[in-house]
Amino acid sequence: MAKKSNTPRPPRSVQKRERRQAQRPNRPQQAPGRIPTNRGGGLFSGDRFWWYVGGAGAVVAVIVLAFVLATRGPSKPVHVDFAQLPGLQTGSPPWNNGSGELQGALSVVHLDPLAQEALAFHIHQHLDVYLNGTHVTVPALIGISSSFITQMHTHQPDGVLHVESAKNLPYTLGQLFGEWEVRLTPNCLGRYCGGLHWWVNGKPQTGDPADLIAHAHQEIVIAAGKPPAHVPSSYNFPAGE
Repeated sequence: MAKKSNTPRPPRSVQKRERRQAQRPNRPQQAPGRIPTNRGGGLFSGDRFWWYVGGAGAVVAVIVLAFVLATRGPSKPVHVDFAQLPGLQTGSPPWNNGSGELQGALSVVHLDPLAQEALAFHIHQHLDVYLNGTHVTVPALIGISSSFITQMHTHQPDGVLHVESAKNLPYTLGQLFGEWEVRLTPNCLGRYCGGLHWWVNGKPQTGDPADLIAHAHQEIVIAAGKPPAHVPSSYNFPAGE
């Protein structure tokens, strides 16, 4: 029979400490260069802190991307498909301002219903319209309803077009005519087709007038049928416009 060891047993407090140390798993050493973190149970403790930071960054990135996509607008000129407009005016002029159909036209002309005018990009043009040599009034409040205003509109029945946008984008004459609900194509003005002529700053143009990109202080003339006796080449814009 083996002899019992005469080595005295350590005190109970030491035995308990040894048992706890034996049961405790070895913690990995802190990676060089990493910020020390508490691995306790707090909300932002340990690896949970890095998970929350990474997740928050992803959320911010998604929000920023959504904002950019929502506010950048079309980067290319818009070609309006007049056949898709809900209420094209098919009668004889004078034509109303199209405000009754404006809400339904916005998706076709790619303009936005704004709560107020955005003036970061602010330019003006002047439009003269003729039918068989007779001047046609461009009405007030094209692009303006009782609850919103778009980036392209008129304020007075004087033919002055206002482009007021948060960004410098290539707005086209077709977008204004689309809001007006008056068809404009290479051959037609409203229901009148054949013999369409148009000028910019007194110079005759070819192609589709609806695709004309708006620039500051253009004098634009659209004439269906017999041209006017005199084609305006400029407009006296008020100071500051």
